[in-house]
Amino acid sequence: MRPFDFQSRTRVVFGEGAIGGLGDLARQLGFRRTLLVADRGLLACGYVEKASKLLIASGVEVIAFHDFAANPDSSMIEAGRNFASSLAIDSIIGLGGGSSMDCAKGINFVLTNGGRIHDYQGYGKAPKPLLPMIGIPTTAGTGSEAQSYALISDVRSHMKMACGDPKAAFRIALLDPCLTVSQPPDVTAATGFDALAHTVETYVTSKRNPISEFFSREAWRLLERNFEGVLAEPKDLEARGAMQLGAYYAGVAIENSMLGATHACANPLTAHYGTTHGVAIAMLLPHVVRWNAVVAESRYQELLQLTASSPSRDHSAESLALRLEQLVKVGGLPLRLSAASIPKKDLPQLAEEASLQWTGRFNPRPLDAHGALEIYECAY
Repeated sequence: MRPFDFQSRTRVVFGEGAIGGLGDLARQLGFRRTLLVADRGLLACGYVEKASKLLIASGVEVIAFHDFAANPDSSMIEAGRNFASSLAIDSIIGLGGGSSMDCAKGINFVLTNGGRIHDYQGYGKAPKPLLPMIGIPTTAGTGSEAQSYALISDVRSHMKMACGDPKAAFRIALLDPCLTVSQPPDVTAATGFDALAHTVETYVTSKRNPISEFFSREAWRLLERNFEGVLAEPKDLEARGAMQLGAYYAGVAIENSMLGATHACANPLTAHYGTTHGVAIAMLLPHVVRWNAVVAESRYQELLQLTASSPSRDHSAESLALRLEQLVKVGGLPLRLSAASIPKKDLPQLAEEASLQWTGRFNPRPLDAHGALEIYECAY
């Protein structure tokens, strides 16, 4: 068995209505004056106001920051630092999807330790303590609430930088499935499929270990069985809760295993064409499974067998790829790059960039530009 070093740095509070305890949880951590990082969509739907009222009622002063977008970049982190630097912030709350939580972590790095976010690319490069944080996901997707990494794009190159440190883990992850009900169906589908991809990728990476495998399996069971249901019945809180918990488990798996070729190939699509991350993942994952099958067939068989409807069902990697394509269709997501208007002439350039992505280093089959091009061409 592979060696590992596992320590859970994040307290998890899960349940319908769990948001109601936010004020008490913040006070338990000593919050007095907190920076609430939430995208403008959360402001529009009333979640920022709700969270602020709960915090204020517990004696916590709230200063909100919204000046960032999906896939936060280095300029947005700098804007957040400039906004907060003179406000005597003693804590940070990330409310929203992965963008809000990554932005919260990124601001924390530069606010407490100085420099640029680029200085923290890699792991363990923050010498000083970071401010305590609470993560409140409103999607079931990235699993950022379970990770000590922030994914931040360089504003010029658009390359994603993974900036990690043990101190960047949220002290508390507050998981309330009620907060995910307001998501439009396309967001539910895209974020949910991203979480599914996390389970599939973490289960086969070169860095996997018994702990990551445990969380990958449990995440797959929850996500694969509830993805269709939550789209059919968006107000089903049992299904919503299963998806949210599954996304969290998949995030823990990432923290202990990392990702692979699917995410490496997805990032350039987002950087160049603004392709929604989960949409890019949906177009690529089935083809990566097929491409990896020469070295990971038995791993994919194990994963599919966990949720197979019949003992006699074929549990091949191809069967897993077909099941993933079925879920893509259920989610109304595109199956092919051509359907997303990705120019075919750009594939070689995209492949070169994919081969440089950090996540590709952990793919079970070594990923280079030639291999990335094969994946893109199969997905086209």
